[in-house]
Amino acid sequence: MSDVIQLLPDAIANQIAAGEVVQRPASVVKELLENAIDAGGTLISIVVKDSGKGLVQVIDNGRGMSATDTRMCFERHATSKIRQTEDIYNIHTLGFRGEALASIAAVAQVELITRREEDEIATRIVVEGSEFKRTEPTTGPVGTNICVKNLFYNIPARRNFLKSNSVEVRHIMDEFYRVVLARPDLGFRFFQSDKLVYDLLAGSLPTRISDLFTSEYATQLLPCEEETDHVRVTGLVGKPEFHKRTRGEQFFFVNKRYIKSSYLHHAVMSAYEAMLPEGSFPFYTLFLEVDPQHIDVNVHPTKTEIKFSDERTIYAIVRAAVKRSLGKNLVSPVFDEENHFAIFSNTEPSQPEEKTTTTIPSRLNQKEYQALPSAEITRRANLEHWESLYRSGDEKSHFDFPKDPAEESKENTSPVTLQSVVNRTSERGEMFLESEQKAASDSPFQIHHTYIAVHVKSGLMLVDQQAAHERILFEQYSLALEKKSAVSQQSLFPQTIQVSSTDLALLQELDEEIRAMGFVFTIVGDRTLVVQGVPPDVKTGTEQEVLEGIIEQYKSNQERLTLSKRDNMARSIARRMAMKAGQRLSEAEMRALIDRLFGCIQPDYAPDGRKTTYVLELGKIATFFTNT
Repeated sequence: MSDVIQLLPDAIANQIAAGEVVQRPASVVKELLENAIDAGGTLISIVVKDSGKGLVQVIDNGRGMSATDTRMCFERHATSKIRQTEDIYNIHTLGFRGEALASIAAVAQVELITRREEDEIATRIVVEGSEFKRTEPTTGPVGTNICVKNLFYNIPARRNFLKSNSVEVRHIMDEFYRVVLARPDLGFRFFQSDKLVYDLLAGSLPTRISDLFTSEYATQLLPCEEETDHVRVTGLVGKPEFHKRTRGEQFFFVNKRYIKSSYLHHAVMSAYEAMLPEGSFPFYTLFLEVDPQHIDVNVHPTKTEIKFSDERTIYAIVRAAVKRSLGKNLVSPVFDEENHFAIFSNTEPSQPEEKTTTTIPSRLNQKEYQALPSAEITRRANLEHWESLYRSGDEKSHFDFPKDPAEESKENTSPVTLQSVVNRTSERGEMFLESEQKAASDSPFQIHHTYIAVHVKSGLMLVDQQAAHERILFEQYSLALEKKSAVSQQSLFPQTIQVSSTDLALLQELDEEIRAMGFVFTIVGDRTLVVQGVPPDVKTGTEQEVLEGIIEQYKSNQERLTLSKRDNMARSIARRMAMKAGQRLSEAEMRALIDRLFGCIQPDYAPDGRKTTYVLELGKIATFFTNT
């Protein structure tokens, strides 16, 4: 029997290794930028086309390479960073494994031009799928210019698994932000599709943060510094009121290398204890300087995970540093209990929606019923179910009101539309609120300003007010996106908003959907918007907060879920504008919320799958008081 174990060819081995190192275009950006920094570059330019799938080009003015090194750098485990075993535990560079270029060249077409200061001519090399095509002398400046074209051209399945252009660009920008924040002492330029997006001059960390994000950040950051025998902590942390509802602006660097650490993130969050609303995250950019012999960076191929020899001590020092920074600049914890996104006022009942003459007949014959769309049938069934919850024996439903004869005649001729169902729901809500037949014992009440309790014939129904409101808004905005019929409230004083380049690109991609929800805006600069109109539910002065929140939620959904743009947008605005747990509601507002909920197509669940209601039956309640 012949032997079956064989040594893999280099090309196949490199493709296997590339699966760990090169996961998407952003991985290429990260590896090439780190190589440029390790080469001593002080001005680094990056060019991206077709979201990195078509081209990623990095140009630096570093040391460059000789002709021999130019050929060797594409071999696996070829590196200039380490020479012996001990060097692995004393790493001061970003790269050290010697796998990146070999992995990239295995799945792309690569062209490299490089020259050292002492050389008169440069060297050009072309590699495609780990195969060397040509090596030749050429002209070029001191430094290195590397082009990675047609990523995954020889692995179509991997290319097909890449996300949309906006998602891939966002990942690229994330890697770019991490690298340039780690080295504010270096200059960087970022070009996207031949357009200069960032031209960052070498300077201080606060300046770099302002250049990357917006000028608002400069006034919202606090210095953080702590030095011990184990570690030196420096950087900036955001004021508690400068929080956001999604992650993404939290940065840890160890010896100028970006890392991900949920453990250290917990240390920072514990320092903010009682200063942030639940589910919020502060901004921070923290640098840890640790003796390389006390850390292990050789944990993961992406080198973003690090093991500390004394993790608990590092945790305590980081927590103390952040807490001291906040204590020096703040007198007391900051709480943000105001809900800017609720459609219900805290002081007065919300006004009933305007009636229309188009209604749904209370009883349809078989022919009319069969003509109804399934969504409308579902809505009617939900409304009838809600009414039945209040009926007990022969008791009359709170919703059964005598009808005007003229209105009865109108019903027999009015067309049935999806919008008319929504209008009908509003009318039922108005009758529900205004009815004098409600008994005092049937009045709903809040539990810890989070849940609404209401009597039903089988017991007690509990409603999660936030989940219920999200379902209502989701269906409301889904309909607006489908019909492109949302109402916009024009602002007397248009608001000027600054956004990051990635957020601006996402806004441009979602332009149609955002305008369909009632937002009216004009792009007047590279990162500046002027908002002239917003949906009526948005309070004056909160335009920027709401729009930024919707963008953040959209990005979060895009990362975790597979949704169409329309569903993602409807979910995002519903999540951001829904009332939050802890908001006090009047009795009229509670009744309106419940009535509108049961007018939804799917009232039982919020858009993310959370239950909106739970019925605690009398029999179940009785078991709480039964001796066992």
